Amino acid sequence: MESGPFGLSIDAALAADAKERLAAVEALLLDRVRGEDPLLSDASKHLLEAGGKRFRPMLVLLASHFGDPSAPGIIPAAVVVELTHLGTLYHDDVMDEATVRRGQQSANSRWTNTVAILTGDYLFARASDLLADLGPDAVRIQARAFGRLVRGQIQETVGPRPEADHLEHYLQVVADKTGSLIAVSGHFGALLAGAPPEIVRTVTSACEKIGIAFQLSDDILDVASETEESGKTPGTDLREGIRTLPMHHVLAGIGSGPDDARLRELLVQDLSDDALHAEALALLRAHPAMDRARADLGRWAEDARKELLTLPAIPARDALTHLCDYVVSRTG
Repeated sequence: MESGPFGLSIDAALAADAKERLAAVEALLLDRVRGEDPLLSDASKHLLEAGGKRFRPMLVLLASHFGDPSAPGIIPAAVVVELTHLGTLYHDDVMDEATVRRGQQSANSRWTNTVAILTGDYLFARASDLLADLGPDAVRIQARAFGRLVRGQIQETVGPRPEADHLEHYLQVVADKTGSLIAVSGHFGALLAGAPPEIVRTVTSACEKIGIAFQLSDDILDVASETEESGKTPGTDLREGIRTLPMHHVLAGIGSGPDDARLRELLVQDLSDDALHAEALALLRAHPAMDRARADLGRWAEDARKELLTLPAIPARDALTHLCDYVVSRTG
């Protein structure tokens, strides 16, 4: 066994294959974001060169081992999902008025909101150009996932209807905004590798659960981590009035400490004021709702693992189950 991406302990041959093919993904990513306009090229490479986990491409590559991992569409599909993800980050930072992304100045802060929005659009266009060569089924899969992604963003922006279950609404937003594209990653890998339909369905479903768990862990990190650890400004969701899993648990009445009433009071008001934001963040970090959120995260990861264990027992399956552990462990 060797240490693979994300520190996973995986089969040595699989680790070597992943390293080689991720290098191919990286090379194609760089090639696809180059343009004739210097500003567009610089802005497009901004987040790409800042690094990133390449979580979605890795899922494409791992899922491809349930069929023929050398199939010609695998590397382009991995680039498609990463370009799509990167495009959404440019748009997210505009909507969040973020100043930091991946430990660097965000594109909207470095340039302007207009440049950041257009750069995101450009990356979507580059992804679509590659996608067209993968066939109509792949185009349809991506289009439907992108529709879910946009729907999730709108639902997050608008918020739940008064009569709706706020936690259910939040989890649906997570599934649409994050789970959908991570599900596509597994779907593309297995489908384009020629895996049997039942395996494609299982991989897709398990990857969506991993995606939901991944977003839950991000939401926990947004509260718990410092800037240098998470690569972005802590408490961004709090400042923007976006209620994530720990906040929902607080508002539902989890905990009975002396500061609970004050925290609930803060969570329903504007936290753009630095002093109020700092107070809310400190109280939330110390609240038992954080432990409840971590327990929820663990359940989503365990559900994904159980589904993965129904797949053929190959090294790629083991790597995917280890990925479930990674998603949980990153929140401490």
